[in-house]
Amino acid sequence: MWAMQIAEQGGPEVLGWVQLPDPTPAIGEILVEVAAAGLNYIDTYQRSGLYEVPLPYVLGLEGSGTVMAIGADVTAMAVGDHVAWPTNPGSYAGCVVMPADKAVKVPDEIDLEVSAALMLQGMTAHFLATSTYPLGPGDRCLVHAGAGGVGLLLIQIAKLHGAEVFTTVGTPEKADLAEIAGADHTILYRDVDFAAAVADLAGERPLDVVFDGVGKSVFAQSLSLLRPRGMMVTFGNASGPVDPVAPLELSANGSLFLTRPTLFNYLRTNAEMQSRADDLFDWVKSGDLDVRIGARYALRDTAEAHRALEGRATTGKVLLIP
Repeated sequence: MWAMQIAEQGGPEVLGWVQLPDPTPAIGEILVEVAAAGLNYIDTYQRSGLYEVPLPYVLGLEGSGTVMAIGADVTAMAVGDHVAWPTNPGSYAGCVVMPADKAVKVPDEIDLEVSAALMLQGMTAHFLATSTYPLGPGDRCLVHAGAGGVGLLLIQIAKLHGAEVFTTVGTPEKADLAEIAGADHTILYRDVDFAAAVADLAGERPLDVVFDGVGKSVFAQSLSLLRPRGMMVTFGNASGPVDPVAPLELSANGSLFLTRPTLFNYLRTNAEMQSRADDLFDWVKSGDLDVRIGARYALRDTAEAHRALEGRATTGKVLLIP
């Protein structure tokens, strides 16, 4: 099989198109022919060295495809099933082996590319809005990078739960996408001070929660927008890792809560993962959740896709097609 592998960490130029032996499933595993792999910021962190990985390493955690073979003791899935997964290493490849309990079944009504686009980013949006800070009617939230893959889904899920949504975006075109997704207030952060803009719209410290996938460049100002006992949810590092925070800073800003969640800790069992996936699939089938696939790249052109993502030149979900 062909795969996108790194032998060292660094810029997009370290990505190598290599031929590897076809894998075979062991006990409890399934072999899947990959229909689409998802591109995510965590892939760039692993490639760059921000996150350490064993080398050589085939990137990619997310994808969808068709089960080609099953190992012994696999009873919940069969050859020919459509499946998707959010957290299995080695997904930038023509086929991949994984534990059967790391995948979810995909309904026949859901396209495989859509299911791939829903996995890591969709489940992230789901756990942020339903578990980390369960949104409800009247809650006010700020979603940074509202036109990104997580952002567009998170805006829609927040609105499904009755929240008022503020969002930051970089261009008028991205603002249009965020507004279509349902954002109540869209702020062009390159044109105005986003914290001042939120305060002008809603008063001082109006927010219950901030969902921040951007990191360093927006963190401090975001804290200043939270009500007493509000929650800062920092889940990404698009502008760089957040500087260390003293607990007294949270106290001084109103006894704030700060959390740095990861998807892996919100998918502790296959039942939890399938439940989150089923919610997402049901919302797609009902028309309540629109999944925007912003771009498709051939898998061998992954370096180009990484440059686009890191340059914040993408919207919605970017897929890599083997």
